[in-house]
Amino acid sequence: MEEALAKIRPHTTSNLAHQKAPANLLHALESTFQEKHTDRTPTAYFAALITTLDGCIQKKETSLGDWRLAPFVPPPVIQTNLNTLLSLTAPLFPALMAHAPPLRSQLTLYNAVFRALDKSQLDVSAVRQSFASILQLCLDPRPKVRKKAADIVKDVLSFPPSPLIRHPYAQRVAEWAHIALQQASSGALPKSKSSGKGSDTSAAETAIHLLAFLRPVLPNLPLDAIPPITTTLLTLPRLGNPYLSQAAYSILSDLFTASTTTGTASAIEQIPAVLNAVLESPPAKADNSISPSWIRVLGDAMFAYHVADASACAAEFNKVWKTVWSYFETKHPPTRKAVAESLALLTRCITPSIVKDSISDGEAGKSPLRSIISQITKALRLPGFCICYARATLGYFSSYLKFGRFGHKEAADAVLSTAMRVVGPAVLLAAIPLNLEPSDRQAGKEPRAFLLPMLNQPHPSLLGHFVSYFVPMSERMFNLQQKADSEGRQSEAKVWSVLVAQIWTGFAGYCHAPSDIKTALTPAFSQLLSQLLYSQPDLRPPVLRGLKALIRVQQDYRIPASQNLTFLKTQVESWFAVFFNVFGSVDRDNRGMVGDVIGVWAGLAEKQDIAKAYRKVVDLFRQSLQQSDNGNTTAMTQDLLILLLPFLDAQDVAALFSTCLVQEVLCHKDNGVQKRGYKILAKLLENGKVEEDALQTFQRLDELSVGLAPAAKKDRFILLSLLILRVPSESLHIIPSLIPEAILGTKEPSEKARSAAFELIVAMGQKMSQGGVVKRSMVDGMDEDGAEAQASINEYMTMVAGGLAGASPHMISATVTAVSRLVFEFRESIDAQMQTEIFTTLLVFLSSANREIIKSTLGYIKLAIHTLPIELLRPHLKELVPALLAWSHDHKNHFKAKVRHIFERMIRRFGWNDVYQAAGEDQAAKVLVNIKKRKERAKRKRAREDDDEEEEVRRLKERFPQAMPLKDVLYGSESELDDSDEDEQVSRPTGMAGPKRRGVEQGVRLRVDDDEPMDLLQGVASRLTNAQANRRRKPGQDAGRFKTDADTGKIVINEDEESDIEVSARKAAKDVAGSAYRESMTSVDGFTRGPNGRIKFNKDTKKRRRENEDEDGDVEMADGAATATKKNKRPMEPKLGHEFKAKRAGGDVKKGGVDPYAYMSLSQAAKKKGRNRTGIAGKH
Repeated sequence: MEEALAKIRPHTTSNLAHQKAPANLLHALESTFQEKHTDRTPTAYFAALITTLDGCIQKKETSLGDWRLAPFVPPPVIQTNLNTLLSLTAPLFPALMAHAPPLRSQLTLYNAVFRALDKSQLDVSAVRQSFASILQLCLDPRPKVRKKAADIVKDVLSFPPSPLIRHPYAQRVAEWAHIALQQASSGALPKSKSSGKGSDTSAAETAIHLLAFLRPVLPNLPLDAIPPITTTLLTLPRLGNPYLSQAAYSILSDLFTASTTTGTASAIEQIPAVLNAVLESPPAKADNSISPSWIRVLGDAMFAYHVADASACAAEFNKVWKTVWSYFETKHPPTRKAVAESLALLTRCITPSIVKDSISDGEAGKSPLRSIISQITKALRLPGFCICYARATLGYFSSYLKFGRFGHKEAADAVLSTAMRVVGPAVLLAAIPLNLEPSDRQAGKEPRAFLLPMLNQPHPSLLGHFVSYFVPMSERMFNLQQKADSEGRQSEAKVWSVLVAQIWTGFAGYCHAPSDIKTALTPAFSQLLSQLLYSQPDLRPPVLRGLKALIRVQQDYRIPASQNLTFLKTQVESWFAVFFNVFGSVDRDNRGMVGDVIGVWAGLAEKQDIAKAYRKVVDLFRQSLQQSDNGNTTAMTQDLLILLLPFLDAQDVAALFSTCLVQEVLCHKDNGVQKRGYKILAKLLENGKVEEDALQTFQRLDELSVGLAPAAKKDRFILLSLLILRVPSESLHIIPSLIPEAILGTKEPSEKARSAAFELIVAMGQKMSQGGVVKRSMVDGMDEDGAEAQASINEYMTMVAGGLAGASPHMISATVTAVSRLVFEFRESIDAQMQTEIFTTLLVFLSSANREIIKSTLGYIKLAIHTLPIELLRPHLKELVPALLAWSHDHKNHFKAKVRHIFERMIRRFGWNDVYQAAGEDQAAKVLVNIKKRKERAKRKRAREDDDEEEEVRRLKERFPQAMPLKDVLYGSESELDDSDEDEQVSRPTGMAGPKRRGVEQGVRLRVDDDEPMDLLQGVASRLTNAQANRRRKPGQDAGRFKTDADTGKIVINEDEESDIEVSARKAAKDVAGSAYRESMTSVDGFTRGPNGRIKFNKDTKKRRRENEDEDGDVEMADGAATATKKNKRPMEPKLGHEFKAKRAGGDVKKGGVDPYAYMSLSQAAKKKGRNRTGIAGKH
């Protein structure tokens, strides 16, 4: 019940009324229970809901209430209040027909009501009328309502009242279903009352709903009601609906299967008629939807017929067999599967009389059984023929591969890969040889190295083929590699090396279920594999994959591979020695694959083999501990022990636990040894085979914590978490001694160590919440006469909170973080008083000057705002809000962003007014006002964007009322969108913002012309040609830039204006003067080189940006709009001597773009100021 109610509670803020109203009602009821100190029992909820429903009906409100707790109400309570329930809820059915959510809730109530009533109460008129209403809802067009009603009928019929075997309503359901089926087959099925005016539910769809309802109900119907239903089911395929026909045939199959498994004869008398009707209406072999169900009906009907009357079934056996066998010709997998299942059932219908007739007929006879056997034999010979035919086909196919211009390489690879997987390399390579060796090349044969990568997939070839064919080939290629390497032909040696690697990569493909392991895995071949593992690192991975697959696949094929497994078990001891030596010789990063193989072979080994290997590894482990500076060997042996650990017996496990719980392991100077030591102890506890005293283990671990390495802390925390579960309830005094270590572990640099520390803190809290006794006299640092305390989560929170009195800010911060995790984990268990004390205590730390403490406290405040009840936090807003505002302007550690986020959460939970009133000072309240404005501004921006999009779409719809979406025609083509955007930009005044691109994309339409189809490619060639022509420079194009005389049409050129040639010439002269070098030295994008040649880029300062803007201001821009939007910070200064420049004369030096210097008074020149001022001494 609690799980059902937990799904309702969170919906108090839902936008859906049928979710929000029950959630609010539930909260109100539970508040009432809490005020009146009433237990939250199903009966109490039930009584409160009935009372509330009565009041709502009087107010004419029917959408309130959720009856998901009805199944948990005791049946006697429902029986006692039956009249009240019926009087309140039965009249609601007509009103709720149009409202699905409350209707489903009422159906949930009636499911519990019907199952709780006895036989006498089922005869009440109101109960029978309610059941009739639910029956009609089984054909409702709404899926959820229909399923809920069908589940009620199924549940009611499945649980009849005691002592009845069949429910009293079963006959009524059968009659209703029969009538509905007849109406569906005739097409006269009435529409549901709740379907509404716009419902278009056809008779076939309603019949499909009826069959879905009938399938689970059929086994609970009376036996005499089955024959008429069966007869009606045979008429449904005539409607021509494939899914309806499939469903009808499937129900008939289930009906016949039930009659044979349960021993009932409900449909036996209908079998001859069903067989004739089904055989007379066979579906087309290409009809993949109906054929499987139709074939299954034949098989199930024949088997049920055989159980009822074997002699009569034998007369129809040959006819049905031929009909079913003919559907083997189809390529549809479900149909072929149905044929195989039906034929399997037909073979069980063969009677002794059929066998006698075939024997007496003689070998040359044509009895039905002999023809069937001949047919099956011919089909079974087909795969052998295919393999022989495959050899010839592959040989013919290989001739095409010789041609260099063969254009179907990918298809050829697919064919060869399939052939490799089906017939195996033994058959494939006989037809298409590899031809890789020098003798083959000298004979002119075509090499086919592309076949080697296909060997690694599973195939049926025996392992002996690899031993006899590929092993000698790899040896010869290895010798050729060595020879080429010694003679300095490195490229040729590399080729032979790659070929050898590809051959051994295919070793795993031979290890998938070979049947000749005993003969193929000879001592010589095993020795070869061992040498490869030792001396060939490149070939080690494929060999290990093959040895791993050899065990895995054999274990999957248990029955046929029993002899192979028995042989492999005899090889485990020798292979263990090889694997252990290889494991110790490789580095730590490459031990994973070897460890996987050891684990697989260990699962196959016998107990004595495991024990023997374990003793060897343990002895080596102890020897390495006694030696100095040998951490690698110790860590390697620990890894082997971890691999063997799941397969050890209880005695070896206990000995290993004692061996690792020593100072030499847990205080070893090598971090890896410590880490593995704790990991072994944790895995031993996790397997449950160790029975050690938890208190003594804790005491021993406490003594060994002095030499703990940081890398081992994660595994130590995991070990402590497992040990906590074994602590007796009367010995919980050990927990306070673990709390400081766990709290400090939450500040570890390693994320995994921090997670393990948090899990330890939570595990201790769960142990304390289970109850027990904390003997304070046995806690370190407590008085010996201290009283005992009852273990609870509140007591544990008090223990953890003791860290807040720590001497270092690091400890205080870690304690706050641990308390935050516990508050979140046990938010339902910690009482309100403890939550208040924790909140007020941690609220004080917001005034701390230490940033580490503040960071953790802000995390707790954020959690509390999100998790704790509003009633608990509201009284503390006046202290909380000013304390948070004190950090609202601090940018370090992201405090400002965190505080803003906390305030946003507070405003959502408590409302703006409450938070603002708690702010106090006007300066502090500005932060909250700013947050409110930011949120309102963002909300207005989103609303404005939505309005713009809607306005653009509306405008385009008005412009193109008969348009269709462009996406539906061109699937999102962007070419037309680009053109329309450019047109709008040209016609739009400068500075006016156009509509958003997204709105344009959604609103672009194409006119639909009903007279003739639209040619979307019309004029494409001309547009492409015109687009290219528009880019070319046209004659007289530059003349359009000059003014013309209105009377004569002549071009007017002002001498005062400078031409483009003059501007470019002046710019070139300026570049020649060295401005490029100066720009590289002074501009933002420039750089300099230091004494050591290192490049140092210029800083992006305001001064440099201002200088660049001043220099760029003298250059005329081609785009007038761009220059208009750019504002100069100060006006352009006139050139020196501009008042003496001749208005009409062109000057002596005009070609270079430099005007002649004019004479002026020295006093006037001296007054010129600015960065670009020229000295007086430089003037003429």
